[in-house]
Amino acid sequence: MLYMIASIIVLCLIILSYLNLHPVFGENPSKEQKKMYEGFDNYVDGTFVNLVPTTMDMGGISGGLSLLRDAISGGQDRNPDDHLPVTDINWPIINSEEDSLTWFGHSAFLLSIDQKKILVDPMLGPVASPVPFAGSKRYSEDMLHIIDEMPPIDAVFITHDHYDHLDYPSILRLKNKVEHFFVPYGVGAHLIRWGVEEEKISELNWWDETKFKGLTIAFTPSKHFSGRGLFNRNSTLWGGWVILGNQTRFYTSGDGGYDSHFEEIGEKYGPFHITLMEGGQYDHRWDWVHMTPEEAVQAHLDVNGENMMLIHWGAFTLAYHGWTEPIERALEAAEKEDVNMLAPSIGETVILDGQYTKPESLWWEM
Repeated sequence: MLYMIASIIVLCLIILSYLNLHPVFGENPSKEQKKMYEGFDNYVDGTFVNLVPTTMDMGGISGGLSLLRDAISGGQDRNPDDHLPVTDINWPIINSEEDSLTWFGHSAFLLSIDQKKILVDPMLGPVASPVPFAGSKRYSEDMLHIIDEMPPIDAVFITHDHYDHLDYPSILRLKNKVEHFFVPYGVGAHLIRWGVEEEKISELNWWDETKFKGLTIAFTPSKHFSGRGLFNRNSTLWGGWVILGNQTRFYTSGDGGYDSHFEEIGEKYGPFHITLMEGGQYDHRWDWVHMTPEEAVQAHLDVNGENMMLIHWGAFTLAYHGWTEPIERALEAAEKEDVNMLAPSIGETVILDGQYTKPESLWWEM
């Protein structure tokens, strides 16, 4: 018995040491930063909070049992039958004077706007997890090599610090070719630990606005949460991004549930020529934290968007529905609401000229 207790204690110490020492888990904000956060309306009792009260309640014991059941046997067609193909990246178009958008699956994309190269949530690693042997594997091939092919990046924008959005291997590969990083409050500590110079990082709160190389940048609220370890839940902020150029008014929601903040964003910064709305990892047990495809379409209408693209799907399985269900439901909802929806394949570049048509090829029906 003593041997067993000692073994458990040693195992716990090893796990805690790994959590504290391995850089993939990032770094917590400093005491000075936390002191500054105390002056924010969205920082209460040592953590960031949503605009409306939210909880992590997923149904208590019964909810936990249902999650375990679904993890073992629930859901049909949760993964593609084979690796998803990646379209050859059209670097000539990306490097041209035209505004364009290139999707890498999930919430990662390259925005070319006013000849500036903007990467948002560049999760290009093989697994959405702090360890390679556990977590959801990418549907397509490892995409880290694409970073080496990219032109110099003017800025990287991060919506929050979850592993499927802030990827340690991707940042290590990117950090020396990026001029500046725009992140929510607290996320800069992760980047600094990973070797990004502090002077290259700008941290923003909700509704903060700044200028960058002629672009207007604003960080907007979402209804979500944050954290990379066992003991730092909501120690950093989360949200979406508005990027306004000369020809293109752009918005991406970041992760989060549906609520009235979308109307506020539309009133302040709309209309948008294109919106990228998350709606691909939903479940009734966490409906406050992720939108359904139908809610994503409604949120697009709320922010006064003209054209929409669904994101947060096509790369990882993080929920219990079929992997193609999000885009199929979103296209159906978009047709009902007369919303023009883009559905590019992974790696495809779309020219942001407003001349979009319903996708002729449903590439996910392999």
